[in-house]
Amino acid sequence: MRVCVGTIVHHPEDARIMHRQIRALLDAGHDITYVAPFTDCNVTPPPGMRAIDVPRATGRRRRHALKAAKKALKRGIEGADLLIVHDIELLFRLPRRRPATVWDVHEDTAAALEAKPYLPEVLRRTLPSLVRRTEARAERRMHLILAEEAYRERFSRPHPVVLNTTYVPRRPPAPPGGNRVIYVGHLSAARGAAELIELARRLLPHGIRTDLVGAADQEVRPLLRDAQREGVLDWYGYVPNRHALRMAEGAIAGLSLLHDVPNYRQSMPTKVVEYMARGVPVVTTPLPTAASMVERVGCGVVVP
Repeated sequence: MRVCVGTIVHHPEDARIMHRQIRALLDAGHDITYVAPFTDCNVTPPPGMRAIDVPRATGRRRRHALKAAKKALKRGIEGADLLIVHDIELLFRLPRRRPATVWDVHEDTAAALEAKPYLPEVLRRTLPSLVRRTEARAERRMHLILAEEAYRERFSRPHPVVLNTTYVPRRPPAPPGGNRVIYVGHLSAARGAAELIELARRLLPHGIRTDLVGAADQEVRPLLRDAQREGVLDWYGYVPNRHALRMAEGAIAGLSLLHDVPNYRQSMPTKVVEYMARGVPVVTTPLPTAASMVERVGCGVVVP
């Protein structure tokens, strides 16, 4: 089967898209065309697939990427049996004539608007209703797969849930120890960037290093850079998922200090499962799904 996978929002090395979905498709023997922002993310397209480069949609800078997306998708679906898109933005740029189409629903888009500091307040109030209408329209016109059980409540029909879990290494990971804690994932205010920096300051006198691995929103980058210059922590920026998880091995703890905002409240932070897969104890804020997992399995601690 020939499959076109498309995103203009996510990093081409996004763990769910590249290291789970595309990897599974390639392992099953399917041919892949990948439409993604390779140049803007400084990523060399991986071998074994056809790559189509597009601009990346970030913050308010989306018009150019959206304009290029329809043309890129039209090229990508030539001879394809299936199209998989990962951004709600692409629902507005789908070619009219296309193969069977799947929208992979990564997040609660309407709820996520609350954590978008670049949006004016008026748009944060008005966009959620547009998002819900777009979701309802997509449900009538294409197939959906959901990344979380909780997302079922947003839709009127049943859709398969493909949880955002992770591969478990074949070899046993290094046991926790040493003198460092780690955070793997995107960094933003709502994801606890300020709390991570403060935690690093408190751990430093005890000889414990804090490693932050992930890209960051614009408003928290100065805080992270200043903390790194002061020697408070090590911020590595974006690292491909498979390498980032190797960096996590052997840490005293993996951190997940997400705030209690609607988009995170009913979701399982992927990083929690990834830390567990690498034998790293978890420290998480008390979001219901993450706290339930940690307490039930006994793989870490829940903090306020």
